[in-house]
Amino acid sequence: MQTNFTLAQLQDADVAESEKILRTCVHCGFCTATCPTYVLLGDELDSPRGRIYQIKDMLENDRPATATVVKHLDRCLSCLSCMTTCPSGVHYQHLIDHARHHVEKTFKRPFLDRALRAALPHILPYPNRFRAALAAAWFARPFARFAPGRLGAMLRLTPASIPPRSPIEGPGVHRAEGTRIKRVALLAGCAQQALDPAINEATIRLLQRHGVEVTVARGAGCCGALVHHMGKAEAGHAAARQNIDAWTAEMEGEGLDAIVINASGCGTSVKDYGFMLREDPAYAAKAQAVSAITRDIVEVMLEIGLKNPRPPEMLRLAYHSACSMQHGQQLKDEPKALLEDAGFRVMTPAEPHLCCGSAGVYNILQPEIAGRLKARKAANLAKLKPDAIAAGNIGCMTQLQGAAGAPVVHTAELLDWATGGPKPKKLGGIA
Repeated sequence: MQTNFTLAQLQDADVAESEKILRTCVHCGFCTATCPTYVLLGDELDSPRGRIYQIKDMLENDRPATATVVKHLDRCLSCLSCMTTCPSGVHYQHLIDHARHHVEKTFKRPFLDRALRAALPHILPYPNRFRAALAAAWFARPFARFAPGRLGAMLRLTPASIPPRSPIEGPGVHRAEGTRIKRVALLAGCAQQALDPAINEATIRLLQRHGVEVTVARGAGCCGALVHHMGKAEAGHAAARQNIDAWTAEMEGEGLDAIVINASGCGTSVKDYGFMLREDPAYAAKAQAVSAITRDIVEVMLEIGLKNPRPPEMLRLAYHSACSMQHGQQLKDEPKALLEDAGFRVMTPAEPHLCCGSAGVYNILQPEIAGRLKARKAANLAKLKPDAIAAGNIGCMTQLQGAAGAPVVHTAELLDWATGGPKPKKLGGIA
């Protein structure tokens, strides 16, 4: 794609990066076939190619975002399916992030939209605040079907029961069983600690059982993906720096073999810290070092190998691959291979590349499209008649829980169970 940025514009590092990405695009349109919003809506402006044209026009002419452009950019899930499909290597992730930052700086949203977008970053990344919000929403949950739009979407996402705080929540060291072969830091996450603390508990047990010492570093918190993908780049960078400081202290202290993440949306973001802070002289090198050792729990367990896996029961699992796992981190078959090694029968639904509609807070901000994607994904999963659905991202798990007629269980919980841990409570009376 030909571009016409001025030399003055290209002095800005983000503009220069976006210009390189735009030049990579050859207008082929392969991305349209796998873009969830284009598949649903059939509008070229709601395809990656269409959004690229709009972003180019907006950035190249250095003009404020318009309501029309914002509508189509807001509809993008950042699922990154287009990046998997693109034969030219267009790095759409960095382009859409830059465009959203430009929107945030130049476009004034309607009051209610601004209020919601201001509130979410002050609630979701903080487990205690989020628990309080969940408790309030729980009482209103029975009225979700009467609530309009985004309010109804938030209430419908509220779990039927709110789990108690985990006894291992907070900073601490969890010693390896037997001879220690690795030492890792686990990103405990934010919303996940409130929604499903059993995931972290299972992850720690699984790693300990395989000779891995796990530290939850003091000072590490939200990965920053929520605010970063809402265009609030400065807040996203601040969250990244806080985590980098916490993990660098561990790396320089007792050392780390890896930073382990069990929410693939967070993993995609942390693996991108090196790019995000590339222009920060105080953090660029440290950010690169952190990104270089960041691994999904699946990657770590593949490297170690499952220890004495025993099939608890031969469950039929439908594997739902989160977009951030298969497109963001390019981990497609690895989780399924691990589950099969653990003794489960693993099945893949139709249209596995399409998003479930969760996409961070997309299911709150764009409930109509998210609902249609959820129904489509749930129907494809239900056709397999699985005993359970395996997934590696808390957002997808929350979105799909109860939608396909089978419980949704984290991959780490299933691997923990298969190697000697307790049966996940979500499975109930199954098997």
